[in-house]
This record gives sequence, structure tokens and C-alpha cells, in this order.
Amino acid sequence: MTTETHEHRLKRLHMRSIRRGIKEMDIILSGFSDAALADLSAEELDLYEALLDENDHDLYGWVSGQLATPGQYLDLITKISTVHKAA
Repeated sequence: MTTETHEHRLKRLHMRSIRRGIKEMDIILSGFSDAALADLSAEELDLYEALLDENDHDLYGWVSGQLATPGQYLDLITKISTVHKAA
């Protein structure tokens, strides 16, 4: 069994960030990936990977503040929103 290198994981997560189901999330997550993905801890990367499995319409609602963010994602969604607003 081959283990994934940190660099490969970042590249894979970046690709998943820029190829979403809706264009708005492509823009938001690609910006976050470019700006902050490499700074996340291993635990945060695990959570980000789980976040990428969520529905894009839910993600957009969380980032935009239209929907309440589930507790486990609150800190990460806050980081994503902050990066997006700064862009």
C-alpha cells in the first residue's frame, strides 16, 4: 500500500477545489486553495477533504451565510469566507 505524500495530497485537494459542481464554488474554493490550503494542518486537511464531499449548494449557503454551518465545519468555513472576502 502506497502512502500519499503531503505535496500530492495538496495537489489532489486543489484539483477537487477547482472542479466543483457549480461555478460559484469553483471560484470560492479555488481562491482558498491557492491562498491557504498549504497552511492547513493535517487535521484541517482531513476536515477540508470531508468538506469537499458535501453538496455544493450547501457549501455555498454556508460560505454566504444563507445557511447555518454545521459545527464541525464552522472554523474552516470561516477561514474560507475570510479568504474569499479578501480577494
